[in-house]
Amino acid sequence: MKKFLFLILLTFEFLSSQKLSSITVLGTVQDGGLPHIGCEKICCTDPVDDFMVTSLGLTLSGNKGFYLFEASPDFPDQLRFMNSKFKSPFKGIFITHAHIGHYSGLMYLGKEAMGAKNIPVYVMSRMLNYLTTNGPWSQLVNDSNINLINLFENKFHNISETVKVKPVIVPHRDEFSETVGFFIYGTNRTAFFLPDIDKWDKWSLSLKKIIKSTDILFLDATFYDNSEINYRPIESIPHPFVSETIEYLKNLSLSDKKKIFFIHMNHTNPMLDPKSEIAKRVLSDGYNIAKIGQTFEL
Repeated sequence: MKKFLFLILLTFEFLSSQKLSSITVLGTVQDGGLPHIGCEKICCTDPVDDFMVTSLGLTLSGNKGFYLFEASPDFPDQLRFMNSKFKSPFKGIFITHAHIGHYSGLMYLGKEAMGAKNIPVYVMSRMLNYLTTNGPWSQLVNDSNINLINLFENKFHNISETVKVKPVIVPHRDEFSETVGFFIYGTNRTAFFLPDIDKWDKWSLSLKKIIKSTDILFLDATFYDNSEINYRPIESIPHPFVSETIEYLKNLSLSDKKKIFFIHMNHTNPMLDPKSEIAKRVLSDGYNIAKIGQTFEL
């Protein structure tokens, strides 16, 4: 009898663990990574931890497969992490825009590396045109390493019976493609992934309203404040400072603030060091700082 009950319990736990889809944080730093090339500051010569470039993994319920959001320069390690943790088939990649930390990992799908066959890559129209008409990316298309799938703003793309994705365009440096954030809808919860935007007041949508209607948000935290930017004109790399975002959202309830996970941090950002006073201040204000391996059920 005890053995029978034990088997029922194991079966129940297994089915429960497979019931919901989930999102896993695979990387948290800005495109250039950490250590950052050319940086001789302590943040790069003696980093406090191992870091990877910003990416999310989306695992479907029942181990029916997983997707990546962004093809970062750390794509091989991030793909290996997902394969090892979830042991389910790799189903495709969603890409926000054409800056190196977000799409350059596609190179590993080519003949020099994985030699993949028709991996679905979900992109907006300008991004699709860019990949199709510019080498070496066009070789991935011509050799059928990737299969480009055109997404459209505010249009749902169903990837399973219970999960759908919707892109929304955001203002950013759009030299080669448009830039989007992704809403990811699950059975019980909705996530929003927005690693890059210029400034909140340049956007036609209201971040505050999005926070109210969303359960988990991964938001651009490239720089904490302008004290980090003493080596380039800020006009050339606009992002909302975390200090600005916190000021903008100061009247939110604590429960809404707890929905936010800051991500895509530059190597100079003190939030990457959990012992820093700024990291402690951000957490004490009710916000979260994304960490590799964090998993959220949808």
